[in-house]
Amino acid sequence: MKKVLVLSTAIAGLAAGSASAQSVTVLSWGGSYEKSQVEAYNKPFTEATGISVNMEAADNPATPIKAQVEANNVSIDVADVEKSDAIRLCDEGLLEPLDPDTDLAAAPDGTPASDDFIDGSFTDCGVANIVWSTVMSYNTDKVDGDPTTIADFFDTTKYPGKRGLRKSAKGTLEFALMGAGVPASDVYKELGTQEGVDKAFAELDKIKGDVVWWDAGAQPPQLLADGEVVMSTAYNGRIFNAKVAEDQPFKIVWDGQLLDFDFFVIPKGAPHLKEAKEYLKFATGTKPLADQAKWISYGPARKSSAPMVGLYEDGKTEMGPEMPTAPDNMTNALVNDSEFWADHDTELSERFNAWLSS
Repeated sequence: MKKVLVLSTAIAGLAAGSASAQSVTVLSWGGSYEKSQVEAYNKPFTEATGISVNMEAADNPATPIKAQVEANNVSIDVADVEKSDAIRLCDEGLLEPLDPDTDLAAAPDGTPASDDFIDGSFTDCGVANIVWSTVMSYNTDKVDGDPTTIADFFDTTKYPGKRGLRKSAKGTLEFALMGAGVPASDVYKELGTQEGVDKAFAELDKIKGDVVWWDAGAQPPQLLADGEVVMSTAYNGRIFNAKVAEDQPFKIVWDGQLLDFDFFVIPKGAPHLKEAKEYLKFATGTKPLADQAKWISYGPARKSSAPMVGLYEDGKTEMGPEMPTAPDNMTNALVNDSEFWADHDTELSERFNAWLSS
């Protein structure tokens, strides 16, 4: 009966000349993060609506949006991007506007979406789905001792070996300042001054010859596993998956973790706008956001999702303590200042790229 219903729906769509609209293309980051979205969002969405989801991956899903919109050749319906990119792309007029209380589902108890998401979860054109962090991690088989602070990352005398760093000013400069002793609470104040920027690059100079640069989230766990680096910055969910699902000897140092949101956005001119909005509304519902935590250690952005977070897919690992937002992990955490990066990304990236090539 279900197959007949789906077939009937497809035939009706063909008759209306809109069969191709019964799908959405979602651009995300690949790897274990993509798996969590497929399991928690895509499969239940297709089961509930009959709309199929085509998943694509990019090292940074924000990158293709500008080119596609300006070329009037948009193939992406929904993209998962960092908050600073959601702000920037919206400011440039490249995204569809979003109203939380009309475009998003209320909580199960009827609380409007605008009150159910944690602070910082909305821009004019986007909504957060997860809270994640970039952390310092190390291979316990390759490090003699027990690094406990971000300063240890920059101490190649005490802890010899190669370091992995994301090839980006954003995130890297914050870690450098914290490594130089700047408290998390003062990082953006410092980074907004010439002296602070100079201090960050001076700290990076200390390890420049020992750095292996990475671009994609799947790279740090592989670099650590292969012994190409002994420590690396990495997305906490990637390290968790490698440690728990693949039994890798990795440890996370939560000191100096850089917290961030990932946002769902819809590019201006998305070919399947109606279906894209349906997907976004479904995927950011209370249960799908909670279910994602079964597959990866990223925290749901909805308050009503938190009590539903339970065990990892192995059926035994409690996910609560593995979340970046667990109280024990927040003692020296830095929340990414997306407005700062929306304003300063160009100038700091130019200096970073010049430093890389020098």
